[in-house]
Amino acid sequence: MTTIENESYLSWLRKRVGPGLILSPSVGAVIRDAQGRLLLQEKSSGEAWSLPAGGIELGESPQEAIAREVMEETGYAVRVGRILGVFGGRAFRYTYPNGDEVEYVATLFECEIVGGSGIPTDDETRSTRYFHRDEMPPLALPYPMDVLFGDVDAQ
Repeated sequence: MTTIENESYLSWLRKRVGPGLILSPSVGAVIRDAQGRLLLQEKSSGEAWSLPAGGIELGESPQEAIAREVMEETGYAVRVGRILGVFGGRAFRYTYPNGDEVEYVATLFECEIVGGSGIPTDDETRSTRYFHRDEMPPLALPYPMDVLFGDVDAQ
């Protein structure tokens, strides 16, 4: 039996399969301010902007994963709310700058900030910023805008 303590599941998996396409269960946070603007993360690597998001670790619930990812990437503690949708398939394939390929199955949660410093605890984030729908930068993944801005629920 192999243990992966002190290492993320994705890192452990990548060491075994290399940069080829893998399927990754993941989570994303939809966090809106009082003006209805959406919180996005600018990646330190220069990739496209994204929701605070990430992979689910072994033994971790999706709710635990999104709370952890938001804290790491934004420095905020959140109350995890309802599921807004689950997205995946070819449109959710992504190639990282290092060549690693992934196809996400992403569960989007509506989240509310309840505390924290707003200072990311990892090195993945260059900055965070709220955006109105009409000023959104391109995102790494094609989430439906109506779901991100609360106009309609995902089908």
